[in-house]
Amino acid sequence: MASTEGAGADWDAGRVTLGRHFLRDMEGLWENMLKLAAVVETALSTSIQALCDGRADLAAEVKGGENAINDWEVRIERDCLKVLALHQPVASDLRRVAAILKINGDLERVADLADHIASRARKLATKVPPTPIPAQLEAMAREALNQVHDSLDALAKADVSLARAVIAADRGVDRLRRAVLKELKDCIRSEPDRVNTWLRLINTARNIERVADHATNIAEAVIYLKEGDIIRHVGDRRQNATKTRVLSDD
Repeated sequence: MASTEGAGADWDAGRVTLGRHFLRDMEGLWENMLKLAAVVETALSTSIQALCDGRADLAAEVKGGENAINDWEVRIERDCLKVLALHQPVASDLRRVAAILKINGDLERVADLADHIASRARKLATKVPPTPIPAQLEAMAREALNQVHDSLDALAKADVSLARAVIAADRGVDRLRRAVLKELKDCIRSEPDRVNTWLRLINTARNIERVADHATNIAEAVIYLKEGDIIRHVGDRRQNATKTRVLSDD
């Protein structure tokens, strides 16, 4: 993720709300959000490393930072509400506060998911013998981590092209999840005595998919900040429209 120094400079062109105190509060809010993003990305990276390498010690590190992240998320939300109440921002400035509120929630959820992944990684690593992680699950985990990294880079750099690439890459994670679930269901049928292990891996795959979904949410927020367009569910609407046309043609 990009440095937080000079955070938000690329977003200033459309500034509307004036006032020295407002600028100070907004800069502080933006910098705190990017710092939280860096902490959450580190927690996710550590949890995925714990999963892929069978490192129970790394899993414990993620568990230890959960409360601090939760407190940070609450503080940013309170600061957003304070800015809204005191300064009543408009236009692009209001968009930025709204986006920070949304991204703040996504970051907190990624941190929660990292915690869940770490918990299962610890249980898998402490089994005797340790459970090897399916190659496709490892690939899925690393791809989701890449998506989070790229979405946060897009946020820090106001890079709409990178944000759109993150959104497009989500389909790859979905494909990997389907392949992982198929493999693990086969494992349940062939080794039913290890069903708890396979279910832990299935739940881990679901957590990783949710991580990628939150990366997509952050990327969509970047586009909203830069262009003012809400593109959430646009793909779903297009897909449904295509299905409707196919059915009507029949």
